[in-house]
Amino acid sequence: MQPRNMSMSGVVDLAAVKAAGDAKQKAEQARAEAARTGAAPVSGTALVFEVDEAGFQQEVLQRSNEVPVVVVFWAEWCQPCKQLAPVMERLAEEYAGKFVVARIDVDASPMLAQQFGVQGVPAVFAVVAGQPIPLFQGAAPQSQIKQVLDQLVQAAEQQFGIVGAPVEAAGDAEEQPVAEEPAGPYDALLEAANQALDSGDLGGAIQAYQNVLSDDPANPEAKLGLAQAELLRRVQDLDPQAVRKEAAEQPADVAAQIRAADLDLVGGHVEDAFARLVDAVRRTAGDDRETARLRLLELFEVIGADDPRVISARTALARVLF
Repeated sequence: MQPRNMSMSGVVDLAAVKAAGDAKQKAEQARAEAARTGAAPVSGTALVFEVDEAGFQQEVLQRSNEVPVVVVFWAEWCQPCKQLAPVMERLAEEYAGKFVVARIDVDASPMLAQQFGVQGVPAVFAVVAGQPIPLFQGAAPQSQIKQVLDQLVQAAEQQFGIVGAPVEAAGDAEEQPVAEEPAGPYDALLEAANQALDSGDLGGAIQAYQNVLSDDPANPEAKLGLAQAELLRRVQDLDPQAVRKEAAEQPADVAAQIRAADLDLVGGHVEDAFARLVDAVRRTAGDDRETARLRLLELFEVIGADDPRVISARTALARVLF
């Protein structure tokens, strides 16, 4: 049997959790400062940008692990393309970072157009977790485009846990001066939660993190801490040998695979945990598939969205879902 007071040593330490929260806060401050001073956007925050074959890997494929990328194929000679362009720019600003728009000139980048199977322009696709998704072709009405984009944003968040980072318009920032960052109201609660987690008081840690999230649902440190504590509570009474034997003998049993994946992650075998659940999603359908997918997203929270292993697993998940 696993000891009741388990540690997250070897998986994710609390310093990394705190660093993730600090990094997000610094990024938000940098964006706000750039908007206030009128400086050029920080790399990665442009809502609409041009892409060619040389930049496609980084600007579209890699970026699609962090935010849905709407790819618009266009040409200078195409009149409908000129009608669609301002519509997409307005919508990109309206959605404020929930997706970004990559524009590709088919005459300048014919190989990309061929790879996407573009038959005519304008042609609009999305790329989520490295996977292309056809959206629409032609200069569709704005109301119809918004319906498609709403579905895209919802699918990216629910199926892959990919949520774009909000971006303020420069004009809004000038009208509303950036407020000074308040002293962290949750620092004491988070410190107590972290100490409870380290000491094995999982119930106390879970309650403390939930208290923070009830007032601040997006708090990154509380979200990651809660995911860690809930994982440890799930595995604290498991018999590792029995769990692994059951998972090996019953590969189609989703509950057995989920228990084994939890143990994999606690043991530091992150890639194994992710691969096990991606395979469970591939093998199953209906409620079983959804259960495996949701647990995989929970484990992503434990490791952190920027970790290369999470990015790779998101891509693998996208391949089996589409």
